[in-house]
Amino acid sequence: MNKYLFSLLAMFISLSTLAQTIGTLSVTATTSQTTSPSYQQKNIVAFWIEDSNGSFVKTLLAYASERRQYLVAWRIKTNIAGSVYNTTDAITAATQTSHGARSASWNGKNRSQVLVADGTYTLKMEVTDNNGTVQNLAAINFVKGPSAQTLTPATTNRFSGISISWTPATTSVTEINDNPLFSVFPTRVQSQLFVRGIAIKSVNISDVNGRLLLQTTEQSINVSHLPSAIYFATIYADQGVFVRRFMKE
Repeated sequence: MNKYLFSLLAMFISLSTLAQTIGTLSVTATTSQTTSPSYQQKNIVAFWIEDSNGSFVKTLLAYASERRQYLVAWRIKTNIAGSVYNTTDAITAATQTSHGARSASWNGKNRSQVLVADGTYTLKMEVTDNNGTVQNLAAINFVKGPSAQTLTPATTNRFSGISISWTPATTSVTEINDNPLFSVFPTRVQSQLFVRGIAIKSVNISDVNGRLLLQTTEQSINVSHLPSAIYFATIYADQGVFVRRFMKE
């Protein structure tokens, strides 16, 4: 038992906060005609983000209206997420009259405007100029974190001139989490964790590896089902993002 508590204490000291960097992902890619076009130069295209488990995070761009059902991969992924053709805060437009460069950005948040944990994510891009008979899908992994990253992948599946840049903001979660008005208690908890603060929008509970375990808008959170370990509560409020550590006993 003492060895276990010592390990937890060491983890508590060495880990500062749950990594959740604020920043911007900028994406540019140029589309081109498929091998069997039906619309000639007209085409439909979508960009979206998936997490490391392949779960839908957010649509970045969707240029399709009446023909959007033919963006098969995007349609299936958003449907699984419970909101088919989800375009919350995305760039949207009708079917494009010609191929060309497409650009979009991501603020590191999901479709509920909650900042997601740092880690490896996948940019998915899909383009077609027919009724779904030929799909052109690109998937490119990138790392969301405190370090800047720029990728220029090779041409793939009718996408060329691809540029992906993640730029962390100068103010990250670790720099704005020291407001004493925001806290969790008790810091050694067995069942019910309470969150205190002003104008709190939501709270995430994550483990020390950054895995999201729970999202809630409540300020009284039942954590009795969690194993004994150190966890992080990320508080999203009007004043910013605040990370607080607690130990589940």
